[in-house]
Amino acid sequence: MDRIEPAAARADTSGLSAERLARIGRVLGADAAAGRIAGAVALVARDDRVAHCEAVGLRDPGTGAPMTTDAIFRIYSMTKPITSLAVMMLAEEGELLLSDPVSRFIPAFARLEVGAARRPLQREMTVQDLLRHTSGLVYGAQGETAVHRAYREAEVGRREDSAAVLVDKLARLPLARQPGSAYEYSVATDVLGRIVEIVSGKALDVFFAERILGPLGMTDSGFTVPAADHDRIAHPGADPATGEVPALNDVTKPAAYKSGGGGMVSTAADYLRLCRLFLGGGALDGVRLVSPKTVALMSADHLGTIDRGPNYLPGPGYGFGLGFGVRLGPGVAPIPGSTGDYYWSGVAGTYFWIDPAERLIAILMTQAPSQRLYYRQLFRNLVYQAVIG
Repeated sequence: MDRIEPAAARADTSGLSAERLARIGRVLGADAAAGRIAGAVALVARDDRVAHCEAVGLRDPGTGAPMTTDAIFRIYSMTKPITSLAVMMLAEEGELLLSDPVSRFIPAFARLEVGAARRPLQREMTVQDLLRHTSGLVYGAQGETAVHRAYREAEVGRREDSAAVLVDKLARLPLARQPGSAYEYSVATDVLGRIVEIVSGKALDVFFAERILGPLGMTDSGFTVPAADHDRIAHPGADPATGEVPALNDVTKPAAYKSGGGGMVSTAADYLRLCRLFLGGGALDGVRLVSPKTVALMSADHLGTIDRGPNYLPGPGYGFGLGFGVRLGPGVAPIPGSTGDYYWSGVAGTYFWIDPAERLIAILMTQAPSQRLYYRQLFRNLVYQAVIG
C-alpha cells in the first residue's frame, strides 16, 4: 500500500481544524523525543477523506530508523473485528446462524463443564456468545481463578499450536462462567477463527486473503510480514517504567497459530480501508462484503443487562457489539465521542474508532504495550478537539 502523506490543506474543508490537528503530531512527537514511546503513526479521516496522517519518532529504536506512515505494526486484538466480519459474511451466506450452538461446528463443546467443580452447562455457548465475549471462555493470563490457572498449565494459545489444537485443548478445560451470564474478554474470537476454517474449508489466513484483504486492497495486512518488507516493521522502545524492551510476536516467519483473536499485522493505510468498509455500511470502492443491516447489527450493543464484572474492558459508558466496544450515550465515559461510536484496540498499542455521527475514523499505530491505555485517551482528546464543524 502506498504511503499516506499528511493532508492538512484539506482538513478545514472536512470540518476539522488543520491548526488543531497539528497538535497531534506535536504532542506525540514530543513524547517520542522524550522516550515515552518509540514512535507512532496517527491518522484521521472524515467524509471519506484523509485529513491528517503523520509519523513521529522511530520505527526501529535499535537502528535509529525513523517512523514512516507505511510502517507495519502488530495489531494483536485489532484482528478481532476482521474475524468477526468473516463470521458475519458466512452468516449472510446462510452457512451459520448467530444462535447456533458452537457444538454444531466443534462437537466436543457440547460436553463442556463450568468452574473447578465441573458443573453442567445450563445452556451451550452460541456463535453470538463468542462474538460478544459471553461464552464462559477466558484468557489464562487475565485472572487467578482455578480456570485461569488451568489455561496457563495447558498452554492455551501457544504459537506452535494450530487453531485445531487450541479448540481441542479448550474442549478439555472448564468454562469460567455459564454461557450468556457474563462478559469476559477471552480466546472466543480464536474459536471463531476455527469456525471460519471449518465452515469455509480454508485456513484462516487463506480465507482472509481471498475474501477480505484482497478484495479491500489491504496488501500489507496478514499474519506474517514478507522478507522484502521486514525493514518496515515497527519495533517497541524501552518501557519508560522498567527500562526493558517488551517482547512482541515474531512476525518475520509463519506461526502455526493463525490467531483470529490477535495474530495479524497491518498498516494505518490498510486498516483505514477496513474502517471505511464499516463506515460505508459494508461496501468500499464498489466491493460489498456485508450489508448495511449486518454492520448495524455488529455495531449495536449486545450485552444489555448481562453482568460486566469489575474489570470490564470496554470501559464505562460502553457496551459491546459483535466485535467492537459500542458507546451507549454522550456521557459516563471519560473520553469524548458520540453515541454509537465503536472501537477496538491491540495490546501492543494500536487503536481505532469509527464515529458514524461525525463521519470520522481515527487510527493510532504504535508498539508501546504498557503505555497503551494512556495514549488511547490522549489520542481521543487530540482528535476531537480538532472537530470544529
